[in-house]
Amino acid sequence: MSKRVKGEVPIGLLGYLDDEPMAWCSIAPRETFRRLGGPKDPSEPSAEWVWSLTCFFIDRRLRGEGVMHQLLDAAIHHAKAQGATVLEAYPVDPDSPSYRFMGFVSTFVEAGFEEVGRAGTRRHVMRLALD
Repeated sequence: MSKRVKGEVPIGLLGYLDDEPMAWCSIAPRETFRRLGGPKDPSEPSAEWVWSLTCFFIDRRLRGEGVMHQLLDAAIHHAKAQGATVLEAYPVDPDSPSYRFMGFVSTFVEAGFEEVGRAGTRRHVMRLALD
């Protein structure tokens, strides 16, 4: 992680309450990450520039207060401002025993994402076109 920060590779966004960091999400160009399970291998040429949204953390004191929606909205705007044409996420169903840090499908559906496939048995692959 330190190497990426020093190399100015985008790795995520921090959310603050007053001056204290309270939320974080991992968002960066898809090729920054290992293979995540999207519909197309990132090594294949494409006119799309896909960014991936892979992980969320929200301080326990703020959970259930709408911070996830604010963080997702900020991530969408950030990816678009950086020139991304597609934002891809890998959320799970609420009853999933693992990968819950990737968010829940319903949150992404509410934000306009559409399911385009599966990554394994638990993760949904969802995309949002950034026009």
